[in-house]
Amino acid sequence: MVLDKGIRGIVVRLKFNKIEILKERNKVIVSADVPVSKLSRMCAKEGLSGLEFLSGIPGTVGGAVKMNAGAYGSEIKNVLTKVKCLDENGNIKEFLNNELEFGYRKSIFCYKKYIILETEILLIRDVPENIYLRINQMMESRQEKQPIEYPSAGSTFKRMDNMITAKLIDECGLKGFSIGDAKISEKHAGFIINNGNATAEDVLKLVDYVKKEVYKRFNKEIELEVIIMGE
Repeated sequence: MVLDKGIRGIVVRLKFNKIEILKERNKVIVSADVPVSKLSRMCAKEGLSGLEFLSGIPGTVGGAVKMNAGAYGSEIKNVLTKVKCLDENGNIKEFLNNELEFGYRKSIFCYKKYIILETEILLIRDVPENIYLRINQMMESRQEKQPIEYPSAGSTFKRMDNMITAKLIDECGLKGFSIGDAKISEKHAGFIINNGNATAEDVLKLVDYVKKEVYKRFNKEIELEVIIMGE
């Protein structure tokens, strides 16, 4: 999430739009700027399974790799084989999966100032109809349980060990609570939605309020899943 005063510096948006499907090897080489939902459906069309869980996630391949995006028991680390990136000195580097230090919503790119350029993914073959069926089931579940009808930065808070963060927030009676136009979703308490013209300041104030209320009631500190950038 970018703060209200923006980012002091240059913001570069990659526009490679590369999706190379090597069907005979069950591999896909994809640039970091490609939306993950688009990639998931293109692979489904080609009969390549393993990316169904990405359908409906509002992000790009680069973001999914950096944060080890996951849903429905799957994560990007389970299908990724190699990443090409640019380091601080302009050198091209390649990392294999076991070098990327994947964890829950993190990777080596969370602390190394590298720009992800391209990713190689290994999938498995299946009948397209079966893959689309799983995608549609996941999308229906997402629509039923998550507030995708509203703008948001996705899941706001990290899952805790042996504890569902959204459940703690719900038990604090915070569903529907708002500051400005930033609001705790009534459908899923783990999401802060934009209920009109929310500012980043509204969101951060609400985040702080939620953290304090959860700590006050359960003595648990919850963490943001969303990355904050800018001023």
